[in-house]
Amino acid sequence: MKKIILALVAVTSFAHAEPMAELRKTPADLADPPADKNQIGSSGLAGVHTKVLFGDPSKPGLYSMLLYVPANTTIQAHSHEDDRMATVVSGTWRFGYGAKFDAAKLLVLPPGSVYSEPGTKAHPHFAQTQKDPVIVHIVGFGPTDTVYVNPADEPKKKK
Repeated sequence: MKKIILALVAVTSFAHAEPMAELRKTPADLADPPADKNQIGSSGLAGVHTKVLFGDPSKPGLYSMLLYVPANTTIQAHSHEDDRMATVVSGTWRFGYGAKFDAAKLLVLPPGSVYSEPGTKAHPHFAQTQKDPVIVHIVGFGPTDTVYVNPADEPKKKK
């Protein structure tokens, strides 16, 4: 019964969402990270940016965003409250599951690769870029957040 109620809430929330606008972007249009320093739904690391394409990741409902991660970036183990599906748009993304960053668990994901980020603190993940920046397209059903497994890894607390 709980699942049915949640499904009805989800459908109702989406039914009241703003209408989707027309959007067409070429790879060249997506190449440059946004200048606004938005980090909603991201790791919070310096240099990492997001560009929301649809919805509002901070509110209930469907959202779509691009995640821009610079070269030579390591994102420590963290989770999000919402389930997400992601596609690597450009660059080589190294992604793994676990409660602690472990380079041996990273899978190399070239452009076109798809992966999931299950929305549970029991299923954290981590990632890394090397010589090239990466763009990832993420779709989820908000609200979203980012919670690091080890609170000391939280970039906001390191300032």
